[in-house]
Amino acid sequence: MAEQQTKMLADEAAIRVNNVSKLYKLYDRNRDRIRDALGLTRKKLYHEHYALHHLDFEVKKGETVGIIGTNGAGKSTILKIITGVLSPTEGSVEINGRISALLELGAGFNMEYTGIENIYLNGTMSGFTREEIDARVPAILEFADIGEFVNQPVKTYSSGMFVRLAFAVAINIDPEILIVDEALSVGDVFFQTKCYHKFDEFKEQGRTILFVSHDMSSISQYCDRVILLDHGRMYAEGTPKEMISLYKRLMVGQAGQDARERAAGSAGSQGSSELWKSHYEINPEADVYGDGRADIIDFAVEDENGMLTSTIEKGTRFTVRSKVRFNTVIRDPIFTCSFKDLKGVTITGTNSMIERFDIGQASPGEVYVASFEQVMSLQGGSYLLSISCTGYEGDDFVVYNRLYDIISISVISDKNTVGFYDMDSEVTVRKEE
Repeated sequence: MAEQQTKMLADEAAIRVNNVSKLYKLYDRNRDRIRDALGLTRKKLYHEHYALHHLDFEVKKGETVGIIGTNGAGKSTILKIITGVLSPTEGSVEINGRISALLELGAGFNMEYTGIENIYLNGTMSGFTREEIDARVPAILEFADIGEFVNQPVKTYSSGMFVRLAFAVAINIDPEILIVDEALSVGDVFFQTKCYHKFDEFKEQGRTILFVSHDMSSISQYCDRVILLDHGRMYAEGTPKEMISLYKRLMVGQAGQDARERAAGSAGSQGSSELWKSHYEINPEADVYGDGRADIIDFAVEDENGMLTSTIEKGTRFTVRSKVRFNTVIRDPIFTCSFKDLKGVTITGTNSMIERFDIGQASPGEVYVASFEQVMSLQGGSYLLSISCTGYEGDDFVVYNRLYDIISISVISDKNTVGFYDMDSEVTVRKEE
């Protein structure tokens, strides 16, 4: 089995991944694993699963590189191989510089030790003397900001407290290369902002950052280059804008299509028999109800290029569509669309009645498609989309079919202002003479 190599590279690469593959043996029964390990059978008792297939890439000194991909793409696996947590089945990794990593919660920490004991444990493992660690402790405690909990066993910490301490330790051992997995996502928004400010500081100092994230806004804002993985393979690499666009296509199964094919299969086309909603991850906790006199049989979100997606770039036009089949005569049905934040607060929304669009009478068996097109002005982040078909019968409000929080929409932004949405201000400042 090839082992990780750490040596000075001849060029300016901080990390070089050479033809790395990772194979896992999957057994149906534990006894098969034991028999295979003891060599008691010549029969193949396992299934082969390649988490990584022949990866080759470099990260240059001073670069901030993001790794993105769908779940199971191999993102965390390659980070663990780079940091030496895992060994590759094939290939090798070359490192040039002191490396510090923040992977999944718990990595590198003894859960029975206190926070302060873990600081010294990690510092010692990184090659520092006790005196050198002593000098760094004040900075670590100031950044972590967990107070007296630093003297308690880390097994008593919340996930937010844990990641605060882990990140504080990772950045204060003077790393030349910082590697971060999705762990930051468990911290509160203020701590995440603090961490990204540290990223900016590291970039200015010419240090190398490699990180995995599902937050496309952070990828867009901080990365010089992005690597896109798919099923353990290198799918593509390029600028953040190019790779995020390709990632969006990959998520909805349109990555191999050209623009003409995507347009033909988009929600705006009535020629495709495939359901639009099949391209999305449906929220299993969605609140779906109604009296059954109309059914939302399909829905979609399209970006400015007419592509089905759940990721929208701030400042671009996008469209929400819902397809409704009526099961009885309904006069003046109302189509709605709204967005909530992840805490359940409704941020914005509208409906066909507010927009003064009169539907008239819908008859049994008829199908209507409602389209809401607008500019995305929400701040970067994740939101929940709700759609419905409602109406009034006399003075009574009636819900025919409602899909509350049916899918999550991610907004990509490299500039977040204050509050829920961007006022799109044009700022001028002049000095009075």
